[in-house]
Amino acid sequence: MTRGPQRGLFDLQFELPAVCADRIAAREADIGIVPSYELLRQDLEIVRGTGIACHGPVRSILLLSSRPASQIRTLAADTSSRTSVQLARVILDERYGAAPELIPMPPDVEAMLCRADAALIIGDPALHTALDAAPHVYDLGAEWLEMTGVPMVFAVWAGHRGVVTANVERAFAESCRYGREHMDEIVAAESAARGFAPEVVREYLTRNIVHELDARDYEGMELFLRKAGALATASSAA
Repeated sequence: MTRGPQRGLFDLQFELPAVCADRIAAREADIGIVPSYELLRQDLEIVRGTGIACHGPVRSILLLSSRPASQIRTLAADTSSRTSVQLARVILDERYGAAPELIPMPPDVEAMLCRADAALIIGDPALHTALDAAPHVYDLGAEWLEMTGVPMVFAVWAGHRGVVTANVERAFAESCRYGREHMDEIVAAESAARGFAPEVVREYLTRNIVHELDARDYEGMELFLRKAGALATASSAA
């Protein structure tokens, strides 16, 4: 949407997904890339066919721990991704029987592990973190797939009812396709801008992350929302 045929169709502003969700809630934006967990909080209509998902290891959402997952009692978390925090809670509860206290912190692994048993980091900080940076490292994309057998959807494009039209969905689908067809340009630009080797960016954008969603992805999303909603209800009741 910044370089392809869809350039100029939308007034673009760039924010983290959690901020996008807040902007939509405040009626300051019509459409945004929002954490999938936000669908439990707002009555939104999704732009079907595009989003951010994984079908296995995602690499950019890591739980690093000084002890096995079943023994985690405190979790320092970068809370800039609401879905990732809830995913960690669901996996720790259902797969490992752990319900740690959440401690919001900036994404500094060393400082986080000094204060808590485990650290949840996402995005570029996670991609810059070595997979042996802690005694126990859990990739939450892989953990979810092993636990459920379905994909994990982290974020979707969504807006208020009536905003997401057929023309909007077509524009998003065509823009996504344009991006996939121009991956070499994206890899070159983003690797230089973010301090990654080009092969790391290519691997992430073409193997770890899925941007075109289908029925199985939405099946995984609905399962996550049911599990996250049930856990939130149980936690508030307790």
